[in-house]
Amino acid sequence: MKSTIIQTKKKAAFTIVELLTVMSIIVILIGLLVPAINMAKRYAQLVKQKAQFHSMDGAIELYNTEFEGYPPSNALDSAGESYCGAMKLCEAMMGQDLMGFHPNSLFRADGTDGVSFDFYNSNTESARIGTYLPLESADAYRISQIYGTQGNFVNDNFVLCDVYSQQTKTGIKTGMPILYFKANVSKTSHDASTPANDIFNYLDNDELVNFGMPWEAAPPAGPAHPISSTGFDTRYKINGNPVPSDPRIFYEHTRSEKITTISRPYKSDSYILLSAGFDGEYGTRDDVYNFDKSLIDFVDFIQQNP
Repeated sequence: MKSTIIQTKKKAAFTIVELLTVMSIIVILIGLLVPAINMAKRYAQLVKQKAQFHSMDGAIELYNTEFEGYPPSNALDSAGESYCGAMKLCEAMMGQDLMGFHPNSLFRADGTDGVSFDFYNSNTESARIGTYLPLESADAYRISQIYGTQGNFVNDNFVLCDVYSQQTKTGIKTGMPILYFKANVSKTSHDASTPANDIFNYLDNDELVNFGMPWEAAPPAGPAHPISSTGFDTRYKINGNPVPSDPRIFYEHTRSEKITTISRPYKSDSYILLSAGFDGEYGTRDDVYNFDKSLIDFVDFIQQNP
């Protein structure tokens, strides 16, 4: 009688060495993929930001055609109250209440004629011009919603925000205010030391910039933006010391490298739009403007121009 032997096939298990090898390969692949994914995400956001600026350019040019001039951007209104360029741009595009711009507006922070007439109440809606930007995509927020304060601004006005949304201390997730600078075509200078004589005056938005980053403590406890007129950007160090903020970086970033005989800005006959970019800081290399230029690093600039 023959014996029957049943053989079973067993798959050999991974050895420890093989398992560690596979895990190492996976870790390496993840290490290669994550930066690539992050770069793709940043590029997609950059494309989206440029598309937002393209839309805003069209809206601002339409305003320019209808009113024979661009919206003002000076830091104060006619009453001497703080009303920065970013706020004036939002009023021109959307109206102070986001219900449309009033054609007789004097661009006062309180929305009045300085006597008794309020341009932005429910009784004036029929006289308004429709918003130049769709409300759904305008990303308009009051400054107190972004920063938790309105500082020295007498009214809690709206600003238009960029596409780089981050969580703020107030609990909302939004981008940084888009800074707007109108060119003063009667001027010829482009020098941070003489802002009143410049084609573009950094002071137009300096009071808003001095609020700092809305997810950090306000300066001086927290870091200041590189283009701020006061404070230090404590995220950067030179010889172990925090780097002082310096509006000169705004003038360097907006200077046209095509003109070498004098310092001349881009968009010298119109306006500049500025997004703080991916890092949310005004004055760094990832800032986005409504023109194309390779920007210098803030720390490198300060070291080269002490």
